[in-house]
Amino acid sequence: MNFKFHRSKLIIFLLVALLLTIAFVFIFIKRPFFPLVNKNNNCQQTNLPYQNSALPIDQRVADLMSRMTDVEKIGQMVLIEKNSIHNLDDISRYNIGALLSGGGAGPKQDTPLAWLQMINDFDSAAKETCLGIPLLYGIDAVHGHGNVLGATIFPHAIGLGAANDPDLVTQVAQATADEMAATGIYWNFAPNLDVAKDIRWGKTYETFGSNPANNATLGSAYLKGMQTNSNDYFNVLATAKHYIGGGNMEFGTSRNKDFKVEEGNITLDETSLRQTHLIPFQKAVTNGAKVVMVSTATWNNKMNTSNHYLLTDILKTELGFSGFIVSDWYGVYAVADSKYDSIVNSVNAGVDMVMTPFDYKDFIFNVQQALSKGDITKDRIDNAVTRILTVKFETGLFDRPQALPEGLAVIGSDQHRDIAREAVRKSQVLLKNNQSVLPLSKSVKKIIVAGSAADNLGRQAGGWTTEWQGIDGNEGIVGITILEAIKKTVSADTEVEYDKEGDYSLENNLADVGIVVVGEKPYAEGWGDNANPSLSPEDLSAIENVKAKSKKIVVIIVAGRPLDIKEYAQNWDAIVASWLPGSEGQGVADVLFGDYAFTGKLPVAWELR
Repeated sequence: MNFKFHRSKLIIFLLVALLLTIAFVFIFIKRPFFPLVNKNNNCQQTNLPYQNSALPIDQRVADLMSRMTDVEKIGQMVLIEKNSIHNLDDISRYNIGALLSGGGAGPKQDTPLAWLQMINDFDSAAKETCLGIPLLYGIDAVHGHGNVLGATIFPHAIGLGAANDPDLVTQVAQATADEMAATGIYWNFAPNLDVAKDIRWGKTYETFGSNPANNATLGSAYLKGMQTNSNDYFNVLATAKHYIGGGNMEFGTSRNKDFKVEEGNITLDETSLRQTHLIPFQKAVTNGAKVVMVSTATWNNKMNTSNHYLLTDILKTELGFSGFIVSDWYGVYAVADSKYDSIVNSVNAGVDMVMTPFDYKDFIFNVQQALSKGDITKDRIDNAVTRILTVKFETGLFDRPQALPEGLAVIGSDQHRDIAREAVRKSQVLLKNNQSVLPLSKSVKKIIVAGSAADNLGRQAGGWTTEWQGIDGNEGIVGITILEAIKKTVSADTEVEYDKEGDYSLENNLADVGIVVVGEKPYAEGWGDNANPSLSPEDLSAIENVKAKSKKIVVIIVAGRPLDIKEYAQNWDAIVASWLPGSEGQGVADVLFGDYAFTGKLPVAWELR
């Protein structure tokens, strides 16, 4: 008897049995290794109705939907972070419909050309899908195309709220859209329509302030500038966010142990929610909003992401919103204990596109399973995908020419920087001006300057610039600091000295004016939640140092929200709320030295005493 032969057969038998068992477990009990992939055999055809730009959009959508498999439809419902794509073939393999760059997630080389080439590579991969459905690529260009080196960085929305100039907001949005489109990106996660009612919230600076009517007007002005229709399609698609009530989350109720407000609970009654927080979204829908991003907050302990009443009954049915609803970063997955139940509940509630942002294979598989089990109906899938495809057609993704390197010259152009400079000067709010210290004379003999934000573009720009939480310093941003602007503005005979800590030894010769530029380190949502927004000990020390060496002291506060300065404000001659002005610090000097008057008004309350 040949024992070696029989032993080999036994080993082979056992291996086969093991593989069959594993396959059974994953197919019928848990899940397969990968979701099902495209099985559409009618690929790469030309001259089809949906490819004909002369046809009405609804006809093109209907034709395309009739040609799509369930697998292709589900792929349109997923929005993933670009760093989760390790192989470009996955875009066509899984029929991915949308990508995004999170804060700081760009090409290895941060140049406009590298951005354009990266986006074009993704677009080329999408064209390899069976039906060639283009990608929708999104980014948080909330105050300019701030992830891209050399882009114009405009004041954050809180500053635009202080300026309260709808025409200017439209210009800011148009300029931002032009710089985005130059890199081939046609979807912006802005404007933020939250109504800020608690300045401890780290997203306060992303809002236009605390007045619902102003937020509605400015938000719609931004929407208009972003979606300017010059070629039978939107220049760039805007996103009205974060639906709904985020500005009223209760401090300390966050689901995330690292946060205090973000992902918190809203306890308003429905009347209050409607009278305050629905108003900006209602006006945005009326004025053409095509994407609404649902917040990660909960309303009376039910997550907005899975709230059918908020998403479908109010937004889609009552307000008549015809675009698509997208979830926020991992917002869907906190709904239930399992990913499957979270996705089912959220999609059935009205979410059309899910920002996974890294778990796209799990998402696709779970939706496939839900569809096969009847937990999500085919009609719900078709409705979601019809909405998404309609917006893609309206944004011209099927028809617009590919962005070319020649168009990159618009990024950081003089025209855009002039718009930003105007927005900066109009956003400056004069909080205090004892004995008319301001405006300053350009020919004053000696000025000393100090403070953490005086020579720091990162602090001027705040969060969502270069990185998600922003940067502290001058690397990665092209612009002019407030210190540089002061030096450029004064006469040739004026002496300007700078020391960050204000450590001057002028003996008995006091400077005519001391200017201290102080404020907050950059931050974004979550990490910016703060129980008591205030100045740092270092900044307070710099102010005291400069005050002791100056005849008059001017304090400029660079911050995304009001800071608690009640204990100190009476000791300062002039105080300016500069908000987060962005790259064009010259706009601060414009009003500081009287070339323009202070016209900004507080978009949120600020107590000085």
